[in-house]
Formats: sequence, C-alpha cells, structure tokens
Amino acid sequence: MEHIFSALIPVFGLILIGYFFKRIKFPSLEFWPQADKLTYYVLMPSLLIYKLSNASLSSSNSLGFILSALLAIFFTMIILMLTNKIKPTSASSFTSVVQGGIRFNTYVFLALSGAIFGNEGLVLSAIILTFAIPFINVLCITIFALYINDEKLNFLYLLKSIVTNPLIIACIIGGSINFLGIHFPVIINNTLEILNKAALPMGLLSVGFGLVIKEIKSSKSELIISSIAKHLIMPILIFVFAKYFELDNIMISILVLFAVLPTAPTSFILARQLGGDIRLMSSIITVQTLISALFIILVLKFFI
Repeated sequence: MEHIFSALIPVFGLILIGYFFKRIKFPSLEFWPQADKLTYYVLMPSLLIYKLSNASLSSSNSLGFILSALLAIFFTMIILMLTNKIKPTSASSFTSVVQGGIRFNTYVFLALSGAIFGNEGLVLSAIILTFAIPFINVLCITIFALYINDEKLNFLYLLKSIVTNPLIIACIIGGSINFLGIHFPVIINNTLEILNKAALPMGLLSVGFGLVIKEIKSSKSELIISSIAKHLIMPILIFVFAKYFELDNIMISILVLFAVLPTAPTSFILARQLGGDIRLMSSIITVQTLISALFIILVLKFFI
C-alpha cells in the first residue's frame, strides 16, 4: 500500500499544484494554454518516440491486450446508448456523457504507468494509445454525427482528427523506428531523453490548471451516469476481456488502470467545436479527475 501512495501522491500533487497556480494566476493565465500546447505537440511526442524507439516490444499476446481495451471502450459506449433510450437526455448532453464515459487522460495514464510499472508500463501504455486514441476519436465523432448531425462532421474531418494527432504520430514513429531497428544518433537520442523528462510534469500541471470547480453540478444525473460508466462499467468490462484473452498480470493491471482514469481535458474542446454541452463536459472532467484517485487506489490495491 505504501508503494501505491508513493506513486499516486506525486501525480495528483502536481495536478493540485497546477490548480493552485491557476488560482493565484502564476505565472499568468495566458501562460498555461501555451504550455499545454508545448506539452501536447513537443514534450509528450518526444516521450513517446523516445520510449517506444528504445523499448523491447516483443509480446506473445499484444493482440489480446489491444482488443481488450477497444472492446471495453466500444461496449461501454453501447451501454450508454441503451441507457439513454431508457433515461433520455438532450442530444448535446448525451455527447458529453459519452465523451466522459470512454475518453481518458493521457497525461495521468502515462505518469501513473511509469511511476508504478517503470519503462515496461510506459511502453504498454503507449501501445494502448496508438490504437485507443484513433478508435475513440472515430466513436466520439460518430456519436456527434448521430445525435447532433453537424454539417462539419464528415469523413475528412474524422481523418484529419486522427492523422494530425501528435500523440498518434509519435507512437507510429517510435514503433516504426523500433521495428525497423533504426538507431538515432546519440545527439538526437539524448535530446529526446531530456525533452521526455519534462513531458509528464508539465502535462499534470496543465491538467490541474484545466479544473473548473465552480462548474460542478453533482446532482445532475448525466454527470453521475457518465462517471459510473467510466469508473465502474469500463473497468469491469476490460477486466473480463483481459481474462478471456488470458493476459498476464501486468497487462491486466495496466488495462484496468487505463479504464478507471478520468476523461480527457480535450473532451471540452471537441464539445465546444461540435455542439456538445460544454458546461456538463467541464463538470464531468473536473469531477472525474477529483474522484479518480479513489478508484485508482482500489485498482492498484487489488490488481498489483
């Protein structure tokens, strides 16, 4: 249990520090959106390229590992759609419920995976990112098309959202370099190593800056449904699939950790662009980020 808290406290401590910086406007409110852009487009891709290009990617059950994540995401979305038939809500609100139920916070995922499982955890997490990010983008944009029917939603928009995602590009580059046996020059490798060390601290501080406490409306049923899907339904589904594919303990642990994470702050951007309920989305992001620590502790206690 001491090991669990030693991994969790620094991660959520940085998130709280980020929120504290927001409250005192340090160094300025304009700084953090730009810092987040730096993390998303430079620091995090550097981490993924560095880790994947230098990792040992041999695994006897990587297909089952990937399928466990994708199937759990898909069936969680289906359960939310069925729930919406029984207890309907507005179309804009439902798109936010789905985003809250199936998306995940990349920064928290990589930070915890690295802190608990070391390089192996980071590599396995990056493998999930490579497949889960485009899959979730397809599902979320499909939900917007079905429920909002916005004219901006078409195949080109979907394709652009995937091929321009720097995290997907970084995973493909790092994995390809590893697979082809290419070795970076020492200077480039060392530069990536330095950049990757800044990625997770900056990412977690940005997560804290993004919290909007005043938007929380805990009585809203949509928020509760979305959080139940994220913290209970998806972890149960992913555990069942992982057992079905007979994955080893570390793969199961990382998958369940992945499933119980809070939703992604970028969900707010998609909701704003495509007509989702941005106030509800903001509430879901904040509440899930705050309560996820409890569920993560439970996951780590029972699966490690």
